[in-house]
Amino acid sequence: MRKIEGWRRLDERPQGAISPDDYEDRLGAVAAMAYLPFGNGLSYGDVCRNDRGTLIDGARHGRILAFDPGTGVMTCEAGATLREILIKAIPHRFFLPVTPATGFVTVGGAVANDVHGRNHHARGSFGNHVRRLTLLRSDGERLICSAEENAELFAATIGGMGLTGLILDVELRLMKVPSPHVQQHAIRFENLDEYFALVDRIGEEHEYSVAWIDQLATGRRTGRGVLWAADHADASCEFPDIPKGLKLSLPLSLPFNPLNFLALKACNEYRFRRERPEETVSTIKWTSYFHPLDRLGAWHRLYGSQGPCRHQSVYPIENARETTARLLETAREHGHASFQTALHRFGDIAGRGLLSFPRPGFALTLDFANQGEATVKMLDALDRVVVEAGGAVNPAHDFRMRPDVFEESFPSWGKLEALRDPAMVSGFWRRTALRLMS
Repeated sequence: MRKIEGWRRLDERPQGAISPDDYEDRLGAVAAMAYLPFGNGLSYGDVCRNDRGTLIDGARHGRILAFDPGTGVMTCEAGATLREILIKAIPHRFFLPVTPATGFVTVGGAVANDVHGRNHHARGSFGNHVRRLTLLRSDGERLICSAEENAELFAATIGGMGLTGLILDVELRLMKVPSPHVQQHAIRFENLDEYFALVDRIGEEHEYSVAWIDQLATGRRTGRGVLWAADHADASCEFPDIPKGLKLSLPLSLPFNPLNFLALKACNEYRFRRERPEETVSTIKWTSYFHPLDRLGAWHRLYGSQGPCRHQSVYPIENARETTARLLETAREHGHASFQTALHRFGDIAGRGLLSFPRPGFALTLDFANQGEATVKMLDALDRVVVEAGGAVNPAHDFRMRPDVFEESFPSWGKLEALRDPAMVSGFWRRTALRLMS
């Protein structure tokens, strides 16, 4: 039995894990709530942990089973990573239609959390591009799930946090591109008003867009930052298809948090000033644009011995400017500085998952060094801002959300509970949904 540690180091106890094959051998004598599928454990919270049970290590089954270079349809086991898919597809000029900020997410994890990327306004979330999947239930039944076959279970599995059963394989439709690399437009804005004045136009003109926000800026500079829009470069781009991999890895967590207010204030000033006031255009390698932190292995160790934590929320367009400002201010008032602050414009493409996080509006991502109880109080305050605005908090990055916040964010949670595989449960589900039922 392999021992697995979580990405955010919720505690010092490694979690026991077995292979999918071993799990299949146990079918017929599976205890209730004793298991949970596991990919690469890149969640910041306990959505991928079952401390009272055993994880099913899907990364052990990561083969690409089939790929049609003519249509871009690929079938792979759930443990294949997004980077492995790209390495296979890029030479044929196909690319993932949706990719999050790391290529080390497994396909099963991408489905289970219905991840989004920088082009939600154009392509929706990951689940919008899943043609079908094979699901193994704890009663031994193997089900082909799609929009036409076992459709209710298909919708529950997309964004279902691994609770509907063990995903064995997934069939995806990839996107044809002239080049995997991108032509990037960097647009500096002085405050939130400038950002909201230009973001809709940028979304209409470009495939991808994401904004970096200086969370520590105040006054007339509140919400200043840089908007990076992009489209795939043309076929004449001369960068190698697959740039070199990791160059550096942090071997140990630092005993202190180097990402304090003073350090981040100086870092933010540099990040803002290095971009010219006028729009600039450059050609960027796909690894740098889509997966910038993958170049630094174990980068989460930068956040010190207690690790990082993340707050990601989505809220309606109507009050987005005010809600964004309140969230930035709330974090500052609680003495927290966000190292990576990203603002996305989500489009109107409906997610196919019963509990999909992406929805029309704006999504703000804040990354903090964990300071214990002070951080929990700050995150609770951020939750209140989001719920009052009519928004939702993302379970994939949570480790302390209250049940009422979860219910406000995902009122359809009861439908997932009704379809949950009895053998599967997570720490997140125990402390939110199951408490709502008690």
